[in-house]
This record gives sequence, C-alpha cells and structure tokens, in this order.
Amino acid sequence: MYAAIAGLKSHMQKLNVIGNNISNVNTAGYKTAQTTFTEAIYTTVTAGSNGTDQVGGVNPSQIGYGCNVGTIAMDMSTASYNADGNGMHCMIDGDGFFLTGNKSTATVSADGTTLATVNPKDLELSRVGDFCFDSQGYLVDGRGNVVYGFVTKTTNTDNTIDDANNPQVSTQLVPIRLPMAAAKSDDATAPKQGTALYPTAAGDTNDGKNVYPAGSGQPITADNIYIDKATGKVTATNKADGSILVVGYIAMGVVSNPNGVTRLQNGYYKAGEGAGQCMAASIGGAVKGNFNNLADDADGAVEIQSAGNTALLTGGLESSGTDLATEIAEMITTQRGYQANTRIITVTDSMLEELVNMKR
Repeated sequence: MYAAIAGLKSHMQKLNVIGNNISNVNTAGYKTAQTTFTEAIYTTVTAGSNGTDQVGGVNPSQIGYGCNVGTIAMDMSTASYNADGNGMHCMIDGDGFFLTGNKSTATVSADGTTLATVNPKDLELSRVGDFCFDSQGYLVDGRGNVVYGFVTKTTNTDNTIDDANNPQVSTQLVPIRLPMAAAKSDDATAPKQGTALYPTAAGDTNDGKNVYPAGSGQPITADNIYIDKATGKVTATNKADGSILVVGYIAMGVVSNPNGVTRLQNGYYKAGEGAGQCMAASIGGAVKGNFNNLADDADGAVEIQSAGNTALLTGGLESSGTDLATEIAEMITTQRGYQANTRIITVTDSMLEELVNMKR
C-alpha cells in the first residue's frame, strides 16, 4: 500500500508539471519541464551470497517502496519564431539570455549621473525580447525591467560626438538608454536644443564608469528605431535634427549550464547554483575591449567575449516550447499510472477487510 501511495504522490507531481506545460502553451519564450521517476528505498528480505565450495550463490531478495520524482528538468533549446510585425520585438536564435534588472542596480551617485559596475549574476535573465523605450529613455521589456548592454560614449567636453556613423562604445555593462537632449541655452557655443548628449567613460577616470552630463534632463525624442539582428545594435533617428545615431548594443547573458538556471516568476531566470559562470557577451563580437573601458595592462581587466553563433531575429518573439501532442500523450500515461496505483490501494483495502472479517 505504501508503495502505491508513493506512486500516487509522484504521478500527481508529474501531472502538475504537465499541467504547467499545457497552461503555457501560448506563453512566449516558455521552456518546458520534463519529469523523470526514480526508484524509492528497498528493504532487504534476504541478503545475497557468493556461495561456497559446497553450495551455490543466491541473489538478494528485496521489496521496494514505490517511486520518487527523480528530476524535473528544463528543455532550454530554442523554440520556433513567432512573427508579430513589431520591429522592437526580438527572439534569441541560439543560446543565451537577455540581461534585465532594475535601474537602481546600476546607479551609484546621488544625482544618478554616474553608473555603478554590475555583475551579470545579479541581473535577471530572460528569453522574451518584447522591448520598447519608456518615457525616461530606457530600453525596457514588457514587465518594465531595463535591458542591459553597452551604450555609445564620448570624449568631448560638451558630451556630443564627432562621427555619429562610427561612434565609440563604452564597455561598461549598463541599462541601455537614449542619449540626453541638450536644453535650450543662450550660449552660442553650447549644443543646439535637442542635440544628443552622450555619457563620458574612460579607464583612468571614475574607474571606467559611464558619467552622464550633470543636470541631464529628458532624453531625445527618437523615431525609426531599429535593432540589428547580427550585432544587437540599436539605432534611432533624433527627431530634433534628423540625425541617425547609435544608442548602444544589447548584451547577451551566457551561462555555463543553461539548463541549470533557476526559474523566477514572469518568465525570468536566475543564474544561481547549478548554472555555473554567468557573463555578459557581445552579439556577433561587435563590442570589443575590456569591461569598464579598462586598458589591457590595467588591474582586473577582463576582455568582452563574443556570444558565438547566437543572433537575434527581429519582428517577433520566441514561441512556447510546449509540444501539445507530447504533453497530452504524457498526460494520458500519467493518468493511467495514477489509476493503477489507486487499484493497488483498493485491493489492499479488500485484503485487510477480509483479514478483519476472519472472526466475526
């Protein structure tokens, strides 16, 4: 009876996993879970023997006590592409995750102009690229978390750039944000109103951290936003002067064991125990150099790695990994297994009833 009870519990847990898979059949970026059973404990009735010169050996006799859930593993393989026509939507074609988090994770100064160094392990991972720019100019996903990457920087004291077609890119991992818009000024030498102003970043100042102009106001008003599928480069048109500018590059989170990440709510994952190392990589190797704009001979200089063959598919999202036919077949066999275990309990109950009724 106790073996059957263990079987009932295990089959119920597997049915919960199947139900969750079916429930998320239309959830973008969902990764299915698969349940496997393992044998439970055994009681040895008679031990085995190798035999002697006179008698042969005997095998051990053991009675099992049902089954347990062995593993509930995720299948992190890439699902199919679901086009929706939204140019800001991205699907990851290959391994990797989008790096998302709160704005406060990267803010270090009281006025919010200097950004702190962020460890990718402290960020949340996502496979759903439903992006847009919010009212403060941050690139955010559908749940409002900012998307991390590498943004355009400048070395000019007025925070403008000289060549918008070939900008310098800061290698500090920060929330992707539109450049700030220059305010109206009576100074003839100041940038014109609406001109894009970029953060400064150098390895010998502020430890390579991005520093936005003091008193930064509103971001530029952008139009014609485009995400390059091969590099993750985000470009836009500044409505104030019609210039085309590079906002930055979307970073790709790469973990040693993608199947070992821990699920969080709302489709996020965490690179906890079992996932191994988590690092921020550049899609297509577009961003080169050391993290935090450090020189090669600087202490703690770590080179940005490429995300390998991983690319983006824009204009759509990754569909759910649930195979409905497979899940329904698994549901049928699981239900029959549950039913068979209930029969063991019913038969055992009948046997106990006969035993009790031996003496009336």
